[in-house]
Parts: sequence; C-alpha cells; structure tokens
Amino acid sequence: MSMNKNHPFHLVNYSPWPLTGSIGALTLTSGMVSWFHLNNMSLYILGMIIILMTMIQWWRDIVRESTYQGLHTNKVIIGLKWGMILFIISEVFFFISFFWGFFHSSLAPTSEIGSSWPPSGIMTFNPMQIPLLNTMILLCSGLTATWAHHSLMEGNRTQTLQGLTFTVILGIYFSILQGYEYMESPFAISDSVYGSTFFMATGFHGLHVIIGTIFLSVCLWRHFMYHLSKQHHMGYEAAAWYWHFVDVVWLFLYISIYWWGS
Repeated sequence: MSMNKNHPFHLVNYSPWPLTGSIGALTLTSGMVSWFHLNNMSLYILGMIIILMTMIQWWRDIVRESTYQGLHTNKVIIGLKWGMILFIISEVFFFISFFWGFFHSSLAPTSEIGSSWPPSGIMTFNPMQIPLLNTMILLCSGLTATWAHHSLMEGNRTQTLQGLTFTVILGIYFSILQGYEYMESPFAISDSVYGSTFFMATGFHGLHVIIGTIFLSVCLWRHFMYHLSKQHHMGYEAAAWYWHFVDVVWLFLYISIYWWGS
C-alpha cells in the first residue's frame, strides 16, 4: 500500500489474522467440548495458543498502521468509532438473549422445577457478599477508566498511567473473585435451568471482563510507549467504551440474577 494517504477510506493490507482467528475460535470451542465431555484439554490449549498469537500479531499490525504509518486519519477514525459502536450494540443484544431466557424461566417457573424460583433444591449465592464486592470493584474501575481518559485528553501522562494501572488491577481482581465464587458454587451448570442461565450469563460476562482487561492492558503498554496523545487515542476510547458497557451489563446481572433472582 502506498504511504500517501490522500483519501478518506480505510484500505487495509492483506492479512492472515482473520483466518487464523477463525481457526483458533473453532479449535477453542471444539476443545471446550472435548474438555467437558472427555476431560481432555489438549485441543482447548491449542485453541488458546492460536487465539493469543493471533491477538498479539493482529494488534501489532494495527499499532503499526495507526502509530507509525499514519493511516488512521480523522475520517478513518470516525469510521472506526462507528464500527466500535455497532459492535457494542451487537453485544447488547447478545446479553439480552441471556436475560430473556432468565426472565422467561423465572417469571413463569414450570412444574418440572417445582413451580418456584429459584428451583427446588437450589441454594443461591448471598448477593451481599462477593457479588456486592464485585459490583463495587467494577464501579470503581469505571471511575478509574474515566479518570485515565480525562487525564489523557488533558495531556497528563502520569495520571493517565495511574488511572489505567488501577483499572487493569481492578479488572484482574474481579476475575479472581469470580473464579473463587465459581469454585465455591453450591450448584453447577447442569442444575436445572437456574444453573444454566446463571453460568451462561455470568460466565460470558466474566469472559468480557477478561477481554476488556487485555484491551486496557494493551492501552496501558501503548501509553507507556508514548503511542497515545491527547489528540490521537482512538484505541483507548474504544477500550473505555467497551469497559463501561461491561460495567452496565454487570449492574443488570447483579440486580436481576444475584439480587432479585435469589
């Protein structure tokens, strides 16, 4: 591609990473089935390796084209922002499907689960313990992410580093607590529709927290390497939008599944 950027379009070079990412996703999901049913993690680990290597090299290419080649002009950034907005909207509908399934089962519980909600025999989590702590952690991480964003727009490098570091630490802390909660869970994903809806909704949210934490970690590294400026930080804006979306979804999960549903 020519380095002369005299058009408003985002024309990318040929890239193998969408293909390798698809192969990694197929390998990962197949490996999870193998892990759950055959207790064999080999294919799952291979899928994780493929996806991680794809992420690293795809991010490298995007950093190269935006930071060093100057291909992300103002017009291109507008298109990227709309792409991120539409992606988050698609994620909203993804979680709506889980909430739909939860309320469909909880508002009209069938006789097969004892005509009650939670179903007979299910011991739920206390919403005032780890779930409440995780709620406070995510709310605080939203504050630190906003602090970092405003510091970046003001050109305050030190406070941006501090805010991003706190946000990443809080994201990791949330994931550790959720993992501990899963290990101590008195019910499993196979325990009626309650277990299925609980682990699908909270599990996918936990996956989004991990993805968002990785996203913010990359932004932290890029800011440390002087890639972000107060005029040009689309990567961090996208990460902040994604993180706030994760925060809002958790509030709905906490209120509906942990508090009302218990």
